Amino acid sequence: MTSTIHDPAVLSEDPFDPAAITDPYPFLARLRDAGAVTWLEATGSYAVAGYEEVYEVLTDFETYISSGGLGPRDIRKDDAWRPPSILESDPPIHTLMRRALTGVINPGTVRALRGPFTPPAEEIVAELAQRGGFDIVKDLAEKYPLRVFPDAVGIPDEGRDHLLPYGNMVFNAFGPENYIFKQAFAQGDEHAAAVMKNCARESLDDIGFGARIWDKVGEGLITEQQATLLVRALLSAGVDTTVFGIGNTLSVLARHPEVWARLRENPTMAKFAVDEALRLESPFQKFHRTVAVDTTLGGVRIPAGSKVLVFIGAANRDPRKWGDDADTFSFERSSSGHVAFGMGLHQCVGQPIARLEMEIVLQELLRRVATIEPAGAPVPIVHNVLRGFESLPVSITAA
Repeated sequence: MTSTIHDPAVLSEDPFDPAAITDPYPFLARLRDAGAVTWLEATGSYAVAGYEEVYEVLTDFETYISSGGLGPRDIRKDDAWRPPSILESDPPIHTLMRRALTGVINPGTVRALRGPFTPPAEEIVAELAQRGGFDIVKDLAEKYPLRVFPDAVGIPDEGRDHLLPYGNMVFNAFGPENYIFKQAFAQGDEHAAAVMKNCARESLDDIGFGARIWDKVGEGLITEQQATLLVRALLSAGVDTTVFGIGNTLSVLARHPEVWARLRENPTMAKFAVDEALRLESPFQKFHRTVAVDTTLGGVRIPAGSKVLVFIGAANRDPRKWGDDADTFSFERSSSGHVAFGMGLHQCVGQPIARLEMEIVLQELLRRVATIEPAGAPVPIVHNVLRGFESLPVSITAA
C-alpha cells in the first residue's frame, strides 16, 4: 500500500472514556474521518481505523508483533499479570502452539459438536418461546455457551462460575489500567486460580478438547506449560466472545423485523446474516500491537517500539470498504473479509465453534419464534475492548 507521507492528525478524545465505549460509533466515525492512522494523545499510541490499514496490521505479524502484549504496556519490558498466552506470542513459539491447537480444533472435530450442542439450545429456546419476551443476554446468550462449551473442553462443573469474570479480566487487560480494569480485577486472584486449576491435566476428562491438547505434550509438540496455557486460552476466549457474539447478533436482528421474516422464509441465509451482524456489531472492538521496526502505515511514519491501537469496530464499518451504507444491515452486501474474528496469523482458531453455537441458537429461534423486536432500551456493558450488553429485552410471538 503506497501513500503520501504525512504527519498524523492528533486527537484528544479518549477511546476508553465510558461515553465512547457505550456508544462507540460516532467516535469511530470521527476517528476514521481524521485519518486511517492518527495519534491519540490520551493513550500515547497510534490509532489504526481504516480497513486496509487494520488488515495490514493483522496480517503483517513481523512488523506488528503480539509478544509485546495486546495492552498498552510492552510486556517484554514489564511483567504481565499472567504468563503470556498464544495471543501474546510470535513465531516460532506461536507456530508450535497454534499447530497443537489446530490439530485439536478442526472441521472434523467441530462438526462432531453439533450433536451435543443442539439439545441444550432446543431446551433453552423452547422454554423462552413460551414467554411473551425475554432478555437476550441474561436468558440466552450467557446461558447457552456456559452449558455447552465447558463440556466440550472437558472441565469439571466446579469452577465454571469463574469463566465469565475471568474472561472479563483477560479482555479488559487489553486496555489501560483504568477504573474499568480495576473493577474487572477486584477478585482476580480467585478467578485466575479457579480457571488455572481446571487447565491441569488431572482436572480434565479424557475426551474433551483439553485432553486432546495435553496429548500434544506426549507427542513432543508442546510443553506442559504450553498445554496449560492453551487450555486457558480456550476457556478465556471461548466463552465471553461467544456470549457477546450471540447477544450482538440478536440485537441487530431484533432491530430489523424484515430481516427476521426473510430469515424465517429462508433459514439457509442465517450464516450470511450472522456475518453481517458481526461486521456491524463486532464483539472485539480494539486491542494493541507493538511495532517491531520503523515502518510506514497509511502514510504515517511509526517508530519501532510504538504501540498501535487497532480498531476492529472502525474497520468493519469503513465506508471505503463496505460502501456508504456501512452503518446499516444489508443482505445485499457480502460481509466476507470482515475482521471481527481477526485475520492472518492470529485469526481466532475457535471461531468455527463460536459460529456453530450462533448458528444452532439462531436456527432454533427461527423455528420457534415468529417475530422478535426490542422491548426496552438495551444496557451496554462498559468494557475496555469488547462491545456487548448487560441486558437486551425483547418481546416475541411464538411460531
